[in-house]
Amino acid sequence: MAKKPKPTTKNETSARQSPLPLLAAPLFLLLLLGFLYLGNRLGFIEVDWQSLFSQEFVTEVASALLTPTAVSTPLPATPARPSTAPALTPDPGRRWNYQLYFTTPTYPDVEASRSETVIQGLITIINQARRSLDVAVYELDLDPVGDALLAARKRGVAVRLVTDSDSLAEDETLIRLKKENLPIVPDNRVSIMHNKFVVVDGQAVWTGSWNFTANDTYRNNNHALYLQSQELAQNYTAEFEEMFTDKAFGPTSTSKTPNPRLQIGQTLVETCFAPEDKCADQLIVLIRQAQQNIRFMAFSFTHPGIGKAVIDRAKTGVLVQGIFETRGSETDTSELARMKRQKLDVWQDGNPYALHHKVFILDEKTVVLGSFNFTENAAQSNDENMLVVHNSELAQQFLAEFNRVYEQAKNPPQ
Repeated sequence: MAKKPKPTTKNETSARQSPLPLLAAPLFLLLLLGFLYLGNRLGFIEVDWQSLFSQEFVTEVASALLTPTAVSTPLPATPARPSTAPALTPDPGRRWNYQLYFTTPTYPDVEASRSETVIQGLITIINQARRSLDVAVYELDLDPVGDALLAARKRGVAVRLVTDSDSLAEDETLIRLKKENLPIVPDNRVSIMHNKFVVVDGQAVWTGSWNFTANDTYRNNNHALYLQSQELAQNYTAEFEEMFTDKAFGPTSTSKTPNPRLQIGQTLVETCFAPEDKCADQLIVLIRQAQQNIRFMAFSFTHPGIGKAVIDRAKTGVLVQGIFETRGSETDTSELARMKRQKLDVWQDGNPYALHHKVFILDEKTVVLGSFNFTENAAQSNDENMLVVHNSELAQQFLAEFNRVYEQAKNPPQ
């Protein structure tokens, strides 16, 4: 005898017979898309339709809409997607310990009024090295720095240099160091090796916008930051080895930074090397997260994506103030004119020589600094480093420098 079919429960019957659960999802989706379309057309919101209708998005929506689910049957939990952000590396043995330097040009530049604070800061660090000094610098024409490197080698420190090939052919100090058989690797290419960093004993890093030159010391506005952290030093050592040992520069470099996000004490530090780490993309993300104010000082600012991110935040009410190096800021590719058309508070600098900073200060708590100019060349071709430091105290020090340069831009020296 054939078995009778098992009676259907009330909940299952409702799920099979009622069309409402199946209609609710597509109806909600249509309403949502209509809202996004209308908001985009009216300018209230900006919708990236290409990303929205990516293959992954379409697949997931189709799956959700076309797969009927009985109301009485509990859905299995969806596993969380793994985060694409790099893991946060603690630096347990270190407290937040740094020295910050700004150059202080005078006008006109006369020897009697020069300040050598930044030079003496670097030489002190070189003199304290006991095991190793890895130096990656775009330009070096300061003999006292060259003398300090030679003295370090004489006392047994392993000293190695990476530099730009054009600088090695032109800078007298670099030429002298090469004659003294200090190991130097040039990049030997058209694009530039634009870094300005030193790794000391594998324990600390000196970096910033400051080239080791008389012009950058006495005439141009620059910054340099010395941070003590073994894990941060590992990042910069890995980049140095790519250039010095592997002879890999620019697009031939690979992204293998061991600790891209690092906690030093209570301070989050993020390291980015261009072009392999897509520093422009990382900077755009940071700018889009700004909620209150964005300030920048830029030697060269021609990257349209970074410029658009700044303008977009200004449209939402975020305060924007910026200073451009005058030379090159009136070209068709500069973001200055574009920002002025948006009535942003941006200025050409007042330094008769050059504003050489490459700095963003976001919400007075995050500082973006280093050798990375805000250009396509920096993002795609040169060798660069960009450091992101989430620290309010450091941000206040950079804000004081910004305010000084800002006032000078509004009232340039005669």
